[in-house]
Amino acid sequence: MNVEQAKAKFIQSWGTFGSEWGINRTMAQIHALLLISPVALSTEEIMAELSVSRGNANMNLRSLMDWGIVFKELVPGERKEYFVAEKDIMKVARQISRERRKRELEPVLGILSEIATINPGTSKEGIELKKVAGNIHEVALRVDDVLDKFSRSDENWFYKMVLQLMK
Repeated sequence: MNVEQAKAKFIQSWGTFGSEWGINRTMAQIHALLLISPVALSTEEIMAELSVSRGNANMNLRSLMDWGIVFKELVPGERKEYFVAEKDIMKVARQISRERRKRELEPVLGILSEIATINPGTSKEGIELKKVAGNIHEVALRVDDVLDKFSRSDENWFYKMVLQLMK
């Protein structure tokens, strides 16, 4: 496999993984392209490389910047906007975990906390709902705690945790 084939395979695979993780394929492909690019890329270069429209490229670049894993970079003498991805994969993982926690886990925790306040009375359905929601809430709180620690961690903490899990 040559470099161009490997590059195409990486971008396609990252796109597939991204869609399975809950983001759209094009957003993941743009991220992959910027991850492996040794230089900042313009919107036009991204459009050409991935065969996507300007609107699609702009919308997904904006989303990647909102996630905090892609940044604009000024290129002296150029009027175009250029983009780079965070290259430190641990930083990327921590930032993605922060965003997923904020966008997905925190709303679920809020709903589960609200359900925990119901008075089920003698209703078997209400009692079961409160019990199951409480169990899910406990697990979600544990996941939230782990994600919080991970997102605030440095690399050493993560490696130590992995090593402890492997014992």
